[in-house]
Amino acid sequence: MWHLLEVLHSVLFYAPEAFEEAASLGYGTKERWPSYFSFRAAPLGAVGNERVASAFYSFNPRMVAEYVEPAWGIASPDAVLTARDRAMDRVYGATLGDHMHSPALAEAAALARRAAEAANTAGRPLAAANAELPWPAEPHLQLWRAAAILREHRGDGHLAALLVAGLDPVESLVSFAAIGAAPTEVFESRGWSPEEWSAARDRLVVRGLVRPDGTATAAGRELRRQVEQHTDELAAGPWRFLGPEATARLADLLGEPWVAVLGSGLLPSATTLGIGKV
Repeated sequence: MWHLLEVLHSVLFYAPEAFEEAASLGYGTKERWPSYFSFRAAPLGAVGNERVASAFYSFNPRMVAEYVEPAWGIASPDAVLTARDRAMDRVYGATLGDHMHSPALAEAAALARRAAEAANTAGRPLAAANAELPWPAEPHLQLWRAAAILREHRGDGHLAALLVAGLDPVESLVSFAAIGAAPTEVFESRGWSPEEWSAARDRLVVRGLVRPDGTATAAGRELRRQVEQHTDELAAGPWRFLGPEATARLADLLGEPWVAVLGSGLLPSATTLGIGKV
């Protein structure tokens, strides 16, 4: 379910319509990070970079500060959230076409909303912030909002699993790259310097999790397996609530929009999330 919903959610961070909405607020669009940080952090309110770095975890705090410190002086979180909904209305209109207003998508939105509303957000700041927002009226925007809540619910739980595994923000990336989740170059987008990356790799070498060449040892692969299993277990609550039949029905209904978004070519072939790899 994460693989299906993440595609429908993360298109926000790559679509030209979303960049246009961000530009209308005054954010730069020569790179995707000004809109990424503002769109994703806006549900938290006008928070500072330290809280965003904490919630986002794997980004270098220096990078977070570069984009978050000026963010709310450019536009308020409320304005960003309104622009976010406008963006997704336009993105889905461009990618889904007539299917955006179909009974199948409305049914998918209703099922996804039921799952999202069942998510326990205790200890999950990004999921809670998105869950607290009022639901939009349009089914396609409800689908995106549900995807946002469910992916942040899973992501918040993933950070808990990383903490239990003793992996700090940069170590979490080094260990993930070590099992082949994505090329090391892809993880450079998180803002860590070569020196910081090497130091984290050296710490994992000492722990017996990574070899000096950056590939995972058997122990390193096992630890990442445990992290992913723990993440899935922590994310399972909404799907237990929805039940196997309704969950399977939602998966079927998401197939057409999922293929449409993937077919748009907007999403990169490799990301730091390891979709299709783990």
